Amino acid sequence: MTAEIREAEAPPEVAAIYARLREGYGLPLVNLIWRRFAALPGVLPWAWESVAPALPLLPAARDRVAASVQVPSLPVGVEASRLAALYNRGNLGNLIFLTALMRGKEGHAVAAPASPPGMLPEPPPLPRLDALDEDTARRVRALATLHGHEGGVVPTLYLHLANWPALLTPLYTALSPMMATGRIAALRDGVLVAASVEADRLRPYLAAPPEPPVHAMAEARELLRVFTGRVIPEMVPIGLMMAR
Repeated sequence: MTAEIREAEAPPEVAAIYARLREGYGLPLVNLIWRRFAALPGVLPWAWESVAPALPLLPAARDRVAASVQVPSLPVGVEASRLAALYNRGNLGNLIFLTALMRGKEGHAVAAPASPPGMLPEPPPLPRLDALDEDTARRVRALATLHGHEGGVVPTLYLHLANWPALLTPLYTALSPMMATGRIAALRDGVLVAASVEADRLRPYLAAPPEPPVHAMAEARELLRVFTGRVIPEMVPIGLMMAR
């Protein structure tokens, strides 16, 4: 798996796209998949320019996918619940957009202009995994290991929850049996079905900018495969449970 470019370290051309992503999503942060795209030559502008024309249609598509997922509540406290709601907006939007991006533009349509969504509140700073104390880092990694993601992906929500380290072990205890019994996998599959329908609706609205260099495009497609197939659709129901 490729590296990432964090927001605070972004060069001007990357920072400019990050700013557009934050405005377009109404999010005060840039999600991991986009930070990984930024580390590949030409991939971030290609991905952003491809999906930007469909942004006016994203809120309704995102709401339909969220409404299709029936999940129990997972008490985590008010602050962590707000953080999860923030990630839900990003994860749902990214899953729809990136599934459409992976499948490619099909058809021709133009979305009606719309005002950007309201910006969600700023979350606490995102810690660095290697800067956490040993016990907290171990608990963050344990949560990530539940998923068995290729390349050892650590979902950013789990890393962000290190701001409340006392939550990490109870969250692991709650999620572990749901993983073991296939409950999360079943929810993931339902999310994938709903997101697939919305992605196909958006494909005519995508742009078709020139693709990045071949080697970067190959890495981008691998990222898309992993993130849209496992990483994001598993975090959607978990985030929805936390936000409830």
